[in-house]
Amino acid sequence: MSQTAPHTPAPDDRLARQNVYVLVAAQAVLGAQMPMIFTIAGLAGQSLASNPCWATLPISATVIGSMLSATPLSSLMQKHGRRAGFVAGAIGGMIGAILGAIALYIQSFPLFVLGALFTGSYMSAQGFYRFAATDTASEAFRPKAISWVMAGGLLSALLGPQLVKLTAEAFVFPFLGTYLAVIGLNLVGVFLFAGLKIPRPPAPVPGAFQGRSRMELLKTPAIAVSVICATVSYALMNLIMTSSPLAVVGCGFETSDAANVVTAHVLAMYAPSFFTGHIIARFGATRVVGLGLVILAAAGAVAMSGVELENFFLALILLGLGWNFGFVGATAMLTAQHSPAERGRMQGLNDLIVFGGVTMASFSSGGLMNCSGGSVEEGWQAVNLAMLPFLVLAGGALIWLMSQPKAGTR
Repeated sequence: MSQTAPHTPAPDDRLARQNVYVLVAAQAVLGAQMPMIFTIAGLAGQSLASNPCWATLPISATVIGSMLSATPLSSLMQKHGRRAGFVAGAIGGMIGAILGAIALYIQSFPLFVLGALFTGSYMSAQGFYRFAATDTASEAFRPKAISWVMAGGLLSALLGPQLVKLTAEAFVFPFLGTYLAVIGLNLVGVFLFAGLKIPRPPAPVPGAFQGRSRMELLKTPAIAVSVICATVSYALMNLIMTSSPLAVVGCGFETSDAANVVTAHVLAMYAPSFFTGHIIARFGATRVVGLGLVILAAAGAVAMSGVELENFFLALILLGLGWNFGFVGATAMLTAQHSPAERGRMQGLNDLIVFGGVTMASFSSGGLMNCSGGSVEEGWQAVNLAMLPFLVLAGGALIWLMSQPKAGTR
């Protein structure tokens, strides 16, 4: 009698899907505050700062807060679970918005920057949503889980800029209403995480192997290249997006035009996430990252070709698409390269490096935009030209990885 091979059941991803739904909702509701803040923080900073070169310092402070929060939040989640870290991030965002609202009321630039620093703790927590989506997912479902959670940003792209339009001039003090709305978004987010059901990581067993050290992890070629590509993709996106509202308004367009450009940009950041996971599964993460870098280069070329409103829209749309393929692809590369025991260590280190790069980009953006030429147009050209060396770095690293035998990722 012949025997047939036993049927291997498909992995049960019901719990993973439930968690993805919660994370998508959190990405949509809490995530709306990021396009709101990136639209108005530079403009508010310009009105509060004594020197226009410091206009984007609040955005830089947000990114610094995110960088400083990455490792503590990762450690908190490793010990107490994802929910604890995400609630802590939402509370930090709420505190930041409260301080921002007070600062606008009393016209205090230092307090406004301090509030932006607290906002960074939410931004950091949001960065871990994509990792949390993989915690209970099967290997086959992971790329889709990541891309679905990122797709939740599509709703935030619609909600955030519309809230800016409704609230920016709602009070005598410009943008005060926007920060009050951000407080409400964070409050709603705290309750959303009650539905998240991700088991806490098991407590380490004394004497058991706890995985590779941070340095050993970074020496792994696929990990090193994924970190480089994620950092470059996110930093260049931030470099251009931070200055774009200043450039749009400085070239004679309205604040509502800047909000519309940011809306188009954030839509382009997250809309591809509905199919990015499928593309990664079909063609491999490294090829998707490479495509993202090419699109980022195209965004810079379009931005440098003119300062008509159409140029801003097309450049920022390409910027969003390039970020999506580059960042989601690099995340998929990274999650395939570390064990559960190394999760908190590697993910915290990754986001520390990523947001360190974003911090430098954010600082550079304001200086290049406002202080590197005699006009808005010259400043905008300088911002976009600064992309080139970093695209060469990431592209070279990716080509090197793909030329290696058994690179560790498709």
